[in-house]
Amino acid sequence: MSAELPRSAPAASSESVHHDPVADADLDPRTPVPGRPGPLGMVGNAVRGALIGMAELVPGVSGGTVALVTGVYPRLLDSGAHVVDGLRSAALGPERRARTRAAFRHVDWWLLLPLAVGMLAMVFTMAGVMKGFVEGSPEIARGLFLGMVAASIAVPLGMARATPGGRGWVLGLIFLAGAAFAFVLSGLPSGSISDPSYLLVFVAAAVAICALVLPGVSGSYLLLAMGLYAPTLGAVDDRDVAYLGVFALGALVGISLFVKVLDRLLEDFRKPTLVAMAGLMLGSLRALWPWQTEGADVLAPGDDWPTVLAAVAAGIVVVLIVLAVERVFQTSAAEPAPGMPAAT
Repeated sequence: MSAELPRSAPAASSESVHHDPVADADLDPRTPVPGRPGPLGMVGNAVRGALIGMAELVPGVSGGTVALVTGVYPRLLDSGAHVVDGLRSAALGPERRARTRAAFRHVDWWLLLPLAVGMLAMVFTMAGVMKGFVEGSPEIARGLFLGMVAASIAVPLGMARATPGGRGWVLGLIFLAGAAFAFVLSGLPSGSISDPSYLLVFVAAAVAICALVLPGVSGSYLLLAMGLYAPTLGAVDDRDVAYLGVFALGALVGISLFVKVLDRLLEDFRKPTLVAMAGLMLGSLRALWPWQTEGADVLAPGDDWPTVLAAVAAGIVVVLIVLAVERVFQTSAAEPAPGMPAAT
């Protein structure tokens, strides 16, 4: 795991955590930029990417949720916004070269690149395995992921509590609205399209990729609802370059449009946005209820409930271990190195 504190970690003050990547002040080369982590931090970021990639393969589990739990969500979102603004500056506006260079200089490449390597490695090596696990043992798989997501709800709620402001009844309504939205969304009937058009693949990818940066919404479940889950995993398993190329292009367009919106929401409406994320995560648990029909209708617990309950407990334990490890590394990063003064 990374031995550095998130650059955009939630603070107990009203000061904005957002940093405009193309502000005039950023043109100064002396402006602080993300530092290079040690070897352990690089490996930790790759492991985080692998966990996020695995989550994106599972219907009902959000990669954004895993990013929250593993402590990289603020930096991931902030770096994504820097990349988008860098590309925008390269195409539009004055001082293109200087502002593009300034935007990319503030991207945390030491986070993004290992994260991407871990994600891609997991997706291409585990697509078939995860598909077999989810389809072969659906109750146990959903029970495991139910426990993981349920335990993860504490993360955005903890971040929200550390953020001042907000009226309790308004935040409560936002939480319930997010939960209701995700509950309805996760109940959509699903099917499978045997031969989807490239236009449909493009649009579906643009929508589903938004779940990568939105905790509580599963990109895989959105693909499942649109009938493209099985075809997409099949394309990954078969190395269908044309399909994957169209999917990647749609994903790039979708995340470019969405990441700036979410980044701005976390800047201007941090606490309500975090509460809404927690609500989305709660509502998404419907998709992970272990016993359900192919049409997403909820059923009563079956005779295998002890095994499924054990899977739920295992999922909770996994998240608690990850959170404990992250806390240890963040505490270590906050301590000064031998011979160095403590930070003030």
